[in-house]
Amino acid sequence: MNTFRPKKLLLLLSLFILAVLLCGLYLTYNTYGNFQFAWMLRGKKIAAFLLVALATGMATVSFQTMIQNQFLTPNILGLDSLYVLIQTLLFFSVGGVNMLVQKQTATFLISILLMALVSLLLAKLLLKRQQNDLFILLMLGMILGTLFSSTSNFLQVMMDPNEYDLLQGRLFASFSNINTVHLNWAAGIILLGSLVLFAANHYLDVLHLGSDQATNLGISLNKFQILLLFLISLLTGTATALVGPITFLGFIVANISYQLMPTYRHRYLFPTAILLGIIFLVGSQFLVEQVFQLKTTVSVVTQFIGGLYFIWKIIYERRRQK
Repeated sequence: MNTFRPKKLLLLLSLFILAVLLCGLYLTYNTYGNFQFAWMLRGKKIAAFLLVALATGMATVSFQTMIQNQFLTPNILGLDSLYVLIQTLLFFSVGGVNMLVQKQTATFLISILLMALVSLLLAKLLLKRQQNDLFILLMLGMILGTLFSSTSNFLQVMMDPNEYDLLQGRLFASFSNINTVHLNWAAGIILLGSLVLFAANHYLDVLHLGSDQATNLGISLNKFQILLLFLISLLTGTATALVGPITFLGFIVANISYQLMPTYRHRYLFPTAILLGIIFLVGSQFLVEQVFQLKTTVSVVTQFIGGLYFIWKIIYERRRQK
């Protein structure tokens, strides 16, 4: 394993340099001499890119290690659908104009808290006796996601068309209008949650061997799974509340990380996924702003590339198993 360590470090260094170069390009391209103004405008977006990449990379890799499946992401727990339902309920009850006028710090924090608490409640109820309860949890998450989505669609049909149009701006991932106060809160939550997850990287290495082996090696599996689900939901919920749902981002960065870094050690997988997330987000935003001239959003680019990659991954895995 030590033989491959220089290669891993070289790969991480290469990804880091590429991420820095892309961030530098994004900050300086087409500034027309107004670098200070561009820094103020684009610097906030760069901070959001870093936080979302950190939260998504850490959460997805941890989640896939826990469930032993590289095709599923934390979105299967229904967090995105819950976020859409929360926003729809607020716009439906308060009104779109009032929602846009208010500072909404309380709403931002409540959204994160609800998404984390729902997952924690499900974990407490189901992860008590057997490992099979984990798959029941995933199925229940899918059912709740469908329920949340159906309720949101029902309320959206009853909304005023103008308020519905304002709501749609919240339901697509966008880095264009990020609240600075929200960014500060998100930074604190994501950094704290990521530090706890990274501190548990040795336990995740053992969990990668399988649930039975982890139990035999002394890990209190149920307690560790509950902690993991809470941290994963907290990170995913914070990233979603900050910029909106970004479907397929976690799937892309996690699976490419496994291919570039063929190891079970999470101290290498975590930074690889984070750096890939930064590269993907900054590159997508650069295309959106400079190539498509803001005629589309990052989520559209992510869904298009992620959908193609997901289909290719399924076909590749089926051919490999034959």
